[in-house]
Formats: sequence, structure tokens, C-alpha cells
Amino acid sequence: MDTHALQRSWDRVTTHGEQVALYFYSHLFVSHPEVRSMFPISMVGQRDKFVSALGRIVSNAHQMGSDEAFLQHLGRDHRKYAVVSEHYDAVGASLCATLKHFLGSDWDEELALHWTAAYQVIARIMVEAAETSSESSPDWWDADVVSIERRTMDLTQLRLQPSRPVPYAPGQSLSMEVPQRPRQWRYFSPANAPRADGSIDLHVQQIDGGQVSPAVVRSLKVGDSVKLGAPVGDRLTRQPRDDRDLLMVAGGTGLAPLLAVIEQIDHEWQHSRTAPRVHLLHGVRMPWHLYDRPRLRELARERLWFEYTEVVSDDPSYPGTRGKVGAVAARQALFERTAMVCGGPQMVAHTLQRLAASGMPPEHVKYEHFYYPADDHTSAEPELTRSGDIR
Repeated sequence: MDTHALQRSWDRVTTHGEQVALYFYSHLFVSHPEVRSMFPISMVGQRDKFVSALGRIVSNAHQMGSDEAFLQHLGRDHRKYAVVSEHYDAVGASLCATLKHFLGSDWDEELALHWTAAYQVIARIMVEAAETSSESSPDWWDADVVSIERRTMDLTQLRLQPSRPVPYAPGQSLSMEVPQRPRQWRYFSPANAPRADGSIDLHVQQIDGGQVSPAVVRSLKVGDSVKLGAPVGDRLTRQPRDDRDLLMVAGGTGLAPLLAVIEQIDHEWQHSRTAPRVHLLHGVRMPWHLYDRPRLRELARERLWFEYTEVVSDDPSYPGTRGKVGAVAARQALFERTAMVCGGPQMVAHTLQRLAASGMPPEHVKYEHFYYPADDHTSAEPELTRSGDIR
């Protein structure tokens, strides 16, 4: 398998822009119409995801073994779409047809062999991960909406009650499908550590132009049943009893997974009376977006190990700390601390830059990046943002 040939040919194909994914899915649905029902009615976001995921895989083809975790995640995640091993043959055939269409005479027998070999490796890793996970977990979890609370004009907190416990760790995320938007799954981060009753809180902010978040905020109601995918991500998790001090930097609803980690630490403190020092900075544009301010201020008063700073960027009249949260974070004591960063792509990239410029070693900075290049902390722009709507 010539990884350089794969990269060069994929670079040529992507010059055709959105036509690539459009041709691929058209070929797939015409040749295998039975799979069309597995996809959402609107394919706009799905086409973007196809190009992003395949681009990452090809870009890291030279180290496919070390990028295996990404492929395993994709394999496990596709179980919720009822994907089985036979579907990979259909996808592989349509992929090759797409490459042939856009490469023209450059698509020869040798290049076809390289792509076939690469796809076989990808499919094997994904199928094995799906089959292994099916032995210990369902394809998805059913959950009922038991409460809905409007926290701000465009942000809603849901409480879900799964029919069986979802075994997630604080800081992980779950994909969710709501009845108002069938087959359109979006990732959200539980805002609480696992509870004895299994209930889960999600913070959902409406994204202008989003396909799912407006339906969740405006139309989802108590009594509705949703589906939850398997927990994913481990970069914003911590091991129980880990005593490393933490600098938490949240933007908007990126606060949610960090709240779950704080709750995990508080549970440990209540049991042992020991906890690492935690400084949480919550960055928002306007003061009314500080939607969990009362709870966090109270926690800061009651727990000596917890410090909370509100950061507002766009209101010049705000009497507290102002500016971009990443810049404020970089002015804190960084020595012997681990940073957890969570928010939208631009906020995360800016915070990583400022922390690095202030001398914080990259290995001490944790942020989730299913679609971030793992070796690039400054130009990363993920498709997946924590607890937000993927558009």
C-alpha cells in the first residue's frame, strides 16, 4: 500500500469540492437503494462528515496503526445506524467508483490496488470494533425526557432517564437522536457524573441554521423518547483519585463535561475530604449566558479546593473579568497544573495557542478532538464540538 499515492490522489479528488460526496452518495443509493433509509432526509451535513472523516483517514494512512482508535470509534459508532459488515462492501465499491470518476485516466490498476488495500484495513478495524462492542453493549439506549428547563433564551437543560444505565465516565459524550429529527444524531456531553438513578442532564444550545438543536430546544417535550449512542471520548476524563490540580477553561456549553468532572471530584471530596485544586473559567459573550452562575458561585463558597471565574468578552459594561477566556486562562498559574479546555472550535484553538505561548507543555493540555489532527494544537478545527450541534 503506497500511502503517498493515496494522499496525492485524494488531494486531486478534493479539488472538486462538494461534488465528491454528492457523487459518492448518489452512486451508493442508486446501486444499493436499501441503505437510503439509514441516512437522514437532508444529506448536507452527512456529506460534510464523509469528506472530513475520509480526509483524516487518508492524511494519516502512513500511521494507520496509531490512528486505529479513531477507526474503532467510527466502527462502534456506526452500530446505531444498524450498519453490518455487508454494508462495507457497498461503501467500498462506491468509494472506488467515485475515485475513478474524478481521477479519470490517473485511476489505473496500481492505484486501485492501493486504495483497495487501504479500504480493507479500514473496514476490518471498524467491523472488528463493532463486533467486539456488541458483546457488551446495545446498539443504542432508549431514554425518556423527564424534565425540560429553559436556562436562557437559547439554551435548554434536559433531564433524561435511560431505560437501562449508560456506562459513561464524566467528561465523555453521547450521541442523541430525537424523534423530531430521525436519523440525525448529534453529540452532547452529560453535565453530571453518573447517578444512582441513571438520569442524565444535557445542556443544549440552539445553533442558528442547525438542523437538530432548534428542534431540541423548541419542540422536544417531556414524555418524548430519545435514543442515546455509546459513550465516546476520553481526553476530558480523569482517573478517580487523581490528585493533579486542574485549570478548566470552558466556552459556552463547553461547560457541561467539565461540570461532570467537578461533580466527580466533589463526590470524592465528600468521601475522603481530599481533592485537587480546581480553577474553572467560564467564558461567554454576554453576562446572561452565565447560565450556571448561582450553582458555581455557591460551590466556590463551600469548597476551598474550587475557584470559579466568570469571563465576559462582548459587554464593555460588565464589572467583572473581561476578554477572551483563553487569554485570561493563560494569565493564571500554570505550573504543575493540567488544563482541560472545552468549547467551540475557535475558542479551543485560541486557548491552546495562548496556553502554549505562556509556556504550558502541550502534554499538560487536554481537549477532545475526534476530528482534530492529533499533532496540531494551533490550527485545529473540529467537526465535533462538545455538547453542541454538528451542522
